[in-house]
Amino acid sequence: MIKILVVDDAIFMRSMIRDIFAREPFVIAGEAENGAQAVRLYQELRPDLTTMDIVMPQMDGISALREIIRIDPAAKVVMCSALGQEALIAEAIEAGARDFIVKPFQPARVLKVVQSVLGLDERLQPWTPPMRPGEAR
Repeated sequence: MIKILVVDDAIFMRSMIRDIFAREPFVIAGEAENGAQAVRLYQELRPDLTTMDIVMPQMDGISALREIIRIDPAAKVVMCSALGQEALIAEAIEAGARDFIVKPFQPARVLKVVQSVLGLDERLQPWTPPMRPGEAR
């Protein structure tokens, strides 16, 4: 199983990421709503991948990223940002982020980035909930 730590101050965004990884080989090992919690949980859980929001209270994502990289230089952290945060994304990549995904999330793009960062099989597809009787897609 691939352990993922999800870090975002918005519960809705954490829920969206959790839904994207709602099947094997992924398991959500933990969730944090700020950078300080992220660093503590990273040390405790040692996830295979961390998704990290950039703008958060208490400790922002770039500061948390720097602390995680100091603890574990091999950490695989993917930054999550809104459109228009290009300068922050560049700073995060310089600080050690492996890649980034832009909000609002597109499940296929998230999985493509994660596959690339983790070196996974490219056949993984976004999870979709089963259809209800009479429901059309």
